[in-house]
Amino acid sequence: MLGTCRWLALEVKYTDPVVDFYREHLDVRVARETNREVALDVGGGTELLLRRPDGVPRGGLHTHYAFACPADAYDDWWDRLEDDFDLQEVDFGGMTSLYFYDPEGNCVEIGSAADERGADEPTLEGVFEVVFEVEDLPAAESFYTDLGFEVVNRGDERKRTRLTTGPFDVELWEPHLGLADARGGVHVDVGFEADDPTEAADAVADRITRRERVDEGVRVRDPDGHYLTLVG
Repeated sequence: MLGTCRWLALEVKYTDPVVDFYREHLDVRVARETNREVALDVGGGTELLLRRPDGVPRGGLHTHYAFACPADAYDDWWDRLEDDFDLQEVDFGGMTSLYFYDPEGNCVEIGSAADERGADEPTLEGVFEVVFEVEDLPAAESFYTDLGFEVVNRGDERKRTRLTTGPFDVELWEPHLGLADARGGVHVDVGFEADDPTEAADAVADRITRRERVDEGVRVRDPDGHYLTLVG
């Protein structure tokens, strides 16, 4: 069984200004820092890794991803961000999301959760969705369902497929502009929980392009060049 997102890596040319951007606008704290990357604590046990392009795995480029927030914090986020950004909003029926862009061209979404937490200030509860750009949508969908994701829905023209582990969603997009003119990320690096990382990797062993044991679990590279670390 697969679970929540533990980290998402974004590629940045220079870390300092992007760290300042996220600290100023989203009020997140620096959890740790190395010569190559800065980890930001974005709630829910998730880290956003801002990574220099000097090794592999690289961070994702023009990645569209979504933070969760309690339903009663959503309006506070709107009020906090509206003066600095040309926000876009979409009502999905069960939830509402706002969209804006960071300095590296990543489309940042903040989506309201179904429940309220008594939040009296803007609060984030981790990353609940990441969008991957893929070349062959049916092949990518087969890969991720075999890995352990379940299909939620597909686009009318089949340019996208949404899959879930329950707490974490992946959207697979053929190259196109989506909501808020977002694009799917390329060479995305994401880590998420797995009850048995080895078993999950074995299920797609015939299609992965790289596999290695890392401290956190098992890291694989999918056919589109995205790195997935299955964290035990």
